[in-house]
Amino acid sequence: MPSNRQVNINTESVDNYLKAILALGGPEEQSVSSTALAQRLGVAPASVTNMLQKLASARSPFVEYEKHRGVRLSPEGKRRALEVLRHHRLIETFLYEILDFPIEEVHDEAERLEHFILERFEERIAAKLGHPKIDPHGHCIPALDGRMSKQDSAPLIDVEKDGEFVVDSISDRDAKLLKTLKAHSITPGAHLRVTKSPHELVLRAGKGSKPLHLALSAAGAVRIRSTN
Repeated sequence: MPSNRQVNINTESVDNYLKAILALGGPEEQSVSSTALAQRLGVAPASVTNMLQKLASARSPFVEYEKHRGVRLSPEGKRRALEVLRHHRLIETFLYEILDFPIEEVHDEAERLEHFILERFEERIAAKLGHPKIDPHGHCIPALDGRMSKQDSAPLIDVEKDGEFVVDSISDRDAKLLKTLKAHSITPGAHLRVTKSPHELVLRAGKGSKPLHLALSAAGAVRIRSTN
């Protein structure tokens, strides 16, 4: 994926903003509020506003921003966000599959490395892994040209009745939850039996596995799809 770096603005912090806007905007690329960005990044709303104004006023703006109306990525911002996301997910996959890092550790390591690898190094990683399309968490890895397949899945929290599903992906943002899910064999591709109660979901992956009682507040971290 081609890179178009601007020395005076392209920092680790900027990359994190662009990735957050990409994630919060979703496939429909909806406008993202400053409040939502502040919550995701763990920074003060005033700091978010200041950064968005800088990104929007740059020579080649990374975002389209209007106060009180939210922010969207510009074409340049989207290219950079997808580039960093590709780096992140390839590094996660390399750490997990080649270096045997525990699943709960790969996200933080990738966060530190994603901003700094050269395109040649990215290409070597991808080739070593056989040009994977999915990372260890079940998330699509953007292609070199920025294309990313749409995943047909829904949050586990949206389950309306008991049933059987396939785990599509798991958020990489909660290391403790990732470790717990893996200990119960709840990983991307696993068949999952879900029993719903008012305050929790009881999950069982495969015959003989021990059940996991998952609070509804944590269920949004898992995405599922039909077994059909």
